[in-house]
Amino acid sequence: MRHWWAALLLALAGFAVADESVRICHGYGCLVQTRIRYTEGQLGQIRRMLFSAVDAASERNVLAGVIGRLYGWAGEQSDIHNDRGGNYADDNVSGKMDCIDHSTSTTRLLRLLTARGYLRWHRVLEPEARNFAGLIPVHWSAVIEEKSDGEPALFVVDSWFVDNGQPAVILPLAEWKKGAGPDV
Repeated sequence: MRHWWAALLLALAGFAVADESVRICHGYGCLVQTRIRYTEGQLGQIRRMLFSAVDAASERNVLAGVIGRLYGWAGEQSDIHNDRGGNYADDNVSGKMDCIDHSTSTTRLLRLLTARGYLRWHRVLEPEARNFAGLIPVHWSAVIEEKSDGEPALFVVDSWFVDNGQPAVILPLAEWKKGAGPDV
């Protein structure tokens, strides 16, 4: 009988979810990538936050704070705690991030959330650029698509606009492409 319990405990241990790590870009242009470890406890907090959402709109609202929290924890393990919204407030500090760093890293964080089944109303797409004069890419952002039977609704998840640890800005992609977003 004792062996049966031991076997059951070993089997259940195989289902335990482990800590996760994500490479976060910084240094502008993803010049430096630091592996950030998120504990199961932290990810449990994120899961509870996202599972409080009751529809796609509330999931986006919660997701803004989730991305901020994930970056805040990353800042506890790396120099990205120095990152400020936009590029001009960064000066020449270690850990500064441009929009390429943010769009790449935020997409990786969103994929982590998807892989764990935490995003129920959105799927992650590739980063998008908004262009100057329709030709030259001047700003990049992570993008999500609302899951629906109708016309797909696309949104940017843009953490570049805010200081490290603050909620990301989530806007309809079409508005963002026209220049919408905080003035930084």
